[in-house]
Amino acid sequence: MTYAGFWRRFGAYFVDFLALTPLIAISIYGTNLTRWFQALWLIPGALIGIWFSVHLVVRYGGTPGKLAMGTRIVMDDGSPITRKAAFVRYSVLFGLSMLTSAALAYSALQIPEDHYMSLGFVQKSMLMTAAAPPWYKGVNLAMNVWVWSEFITILFNKRKKALHDYLAGTVVIRKAA
Repeated sequence: MTYAGFWRRFGAYFVDFLALTPLIAISIYGTNLTRWFQALWLIPGALIGIWFSVHLVVRYGGTPGKLAMGTRIVMDDGSPITRKAAFVRYSVLFGLSMLTSAALAYSALQIPEDHYMSLGFVQKSMLMTAAAPPWYKGVNLAMNVWVWSEFITILFNKRKKALHDYLAGTVVIRKAA
């Protein structure tokens, strides 16, 4: 197996970001439309995340970014990734994302509607962050540490495994020509 290196994996992450841009636009639009959006988007957002990071990985061997960069995710022994391993790979980011989203939904609902609607997007975001429960800052910090440590870990091991690969027993390889 030829392992996918840092830049190929970073490129896949960037392509996935681009693929999810329409959902980011919906989120920005919805956040500007109503303070209820954060709460209403919680479950659909979670389901889209599971579909993108678990279902597509199991069915096709990777996310659109991974596939576009000529890589696929397999078990350590080279066999196709299992559903359980795909969910384990995504579980930490999923948990941290759900906690972050729940905190922002809670904080948005604490802001009076007329005040919320009088603000611009950036002001709404800042106010929601300020009104979030005390544990939000810790969860947000944990998410940042997790994401950055994923990239750093890839740089310092021969198999180019990220933390989630170690947890799930997976590796990202270059597709055979």
